[in-house]
Amino acid sequence: RIFVLGIGFFTLCFLMTSLGGQFSAKRLGDSPFTIRTEVMGALESRGVLRRMSDMLEMLMKRMDILARLENSTDFHKGDEARFPLDRFQPAAGLMERIQAIAQNVSDIAIKVDQILRNSLLNGKVMEGRRDQCEVPRDPKYPDCAGKVEWMRARWTSDPCYAFFGVDGTECSFLIYLSEVEWFCPPLPWRNRTVAVPSPPPPPRAQAAFRRDLARLLELIGTGKESLSFMKKRIRHLAQQWLRAARRLEQRLAGRQRDQKHILVHIGFLTEESGDVFSPRVLKGGPLGEMVQWADILAALFMLGHSLRVTVSLKELQSHLGVPPGRGNCPLTSPLPFDLIYTDYHGLQQMKQHMGLSFKKYRCRVRVIDTFGTEPAYNHEEYATLRGYRTNWGYWNLQPSQFMTMFPHTPDNSFMGFVSEELNQTERQLIKANKVSSMAVVYGKEASIWKGKEKFLAILNKYMEIHGTVYYETQRPPEVPAFVKNHGLLPQHEFQQLLRKAKLFIGFGFPYEGPAPLEAIANGCVFLQARFNPPHSSLNHEFFRGKPTSREASVSSQHPYAEEFIGKPHVWTVDYNNSEEFEAAIKTIMRTQV
Repeated sequence: RIFVLGIGFFTLCFLMTSLGGQFSAKRLGDSPFTIRTEVMGALESRGVLRRMSDMLEMLMKRMDILARLENSTDFHKGDEARFPLDRFQPAAGLMERIQAIAQNVSDIAIKVDQILRNSLLNGKVMEGRRDQCEVPRDPKYPDCAGKVEWMRARWTSDPCYAFFGVDGTECSFLIYLSEVEWFCPPLPWRNRTVAVPSPPPPPRAQAAFRRDLARLLELIGTGKESLSFMKKRIRHLAQQWLRAARRLEQRLAGRQRDQKHILVHIGFLTEESGDVFSPRVLKGGPLGEMVQWADILAALFMLGHSLRVTVSLKELQSHLGVPPGRGNCPLTSPLPFDLIYTDYHGLQQMKQHMGLSFKKYRCRVRVIDTFGTEPAYNHEEYATLRGYRTNWGYWNLQPSQFMTMFPHTPDNSFMGFVSEELNQTERQLIKANKVSSMAVVYGKEASIWKGKEKFLAILNKYMEIHGTVYYETQRPPEVPAFVKNHGLLPQHEFQQLLRKAKLFIGFGFPYEGPAPLEAIANGCVFLQARFNPPHSSLNHEFFRGKPTSREASVSSQHPYAEEFIGKPHVWTVDYNNSEEFEAAIKTIMRTQV
């Protein structure tokens, strides 16, 4: 008897648990795309109720048989005195309770059956609506029909559509195209909250000049040699940044400035773009771009803006709110940044992963573009028709959104970089320690020295030549034996070398880097080659594919220094004319700057 009661009790618990599990599923109507699933779940729940009622009734019958059997057995023993009648009252009471529970479950089953029938009817009505959705013909949404046709054929091509609720039905296409994207009008039967006037946004936080760069160094992060280089530069110039910020704060005299939320995404340093720069930082690779990015970060931070810095695609997706998938859907929420500073690699990554949101927010983008982008290459339709299409152009941005290292075009904006500032004491010290017969060659990679033996021999007649060419074990054969090669130097040691030298000489490459200006700031004369004809995308491999022609402007290795600084600090000569080259060296040695 105890065994049977135990079995009955645990059966009851099991059934109630199963029933509770069925009803703990999503309620009907939670999502327009789950109605059919919920109705099927409800039918299963109704079946569980019925089975529970039947099992309770069966249990009650078995308890009744057991009680009669025990009553008959006990009386045949003839021990009525030892087994009083109230001995069976607990069992009888339990049977009454089980009978009451069975009746209650039966009543619940009837009521649930009625509820589920009504829900099923409503579900069928909703299902009918969903199956009967028609593509609206609204002149305000001319692309709606074409987009629905595209969704029918390709909605499974990207998981992001399912993420937003698309399930292959016509209505799910229209819901997505009207509520996530904006190609179709809203469906009238969709529950839409009445628009209430939104409260005015809270006042923007005010930007305040910062007094410490430690937090910026944390934001930049670690793990790449390029990032280490940028942090070293920021530390080296920290005191000058702080002094400059104090001067600007005094000039602004308390003027209010809104603090902007700014994302800085350095696309060329991401693994997805190849990041060819980081491995070459310690091998003499170009540093000009990293110099500019370090200075942009320091400037934005010192001005008091809120920054996020990313050098990986995963971080970019996280900060932007990119939905899971292949990048065809819009962002999951409004863009949280007022401005995004990036480069061409980052621009391409954003376009690939932001879907329609890229077009919506593209006015917030600022593209750091060393050599500039001319309007003919930027305008997609014009570039396609007139043959200006390149791998890096046709973005249809405002030309002023492209920001260059030097101001070589009025179409783009000039971003620039920082040149070190010397006080009067440092200037006098440098002037006193200058060695008039010392020259430093602009070129850390051995390939730049190849074929330059002729004018290096002329220079060697008048000056001691120093190089900073990278090498691992053996001296590079391209560097003549009479050159004193220091190997690749840290930035501060290179600065000390420039402070002693009289001449900083370029071999025609790299183009338009920051090093010549740093040399001039440290009291050097910069000697460079004149290009005849000028280099451009039409006649030189380096510029081919870049979104700029600049047919007449790249007349030397550093056109900005040639045009805006000039003599006596900058000399531009024909290296193929030995007499002109030698005369320039003699004049430079006699000139005080």
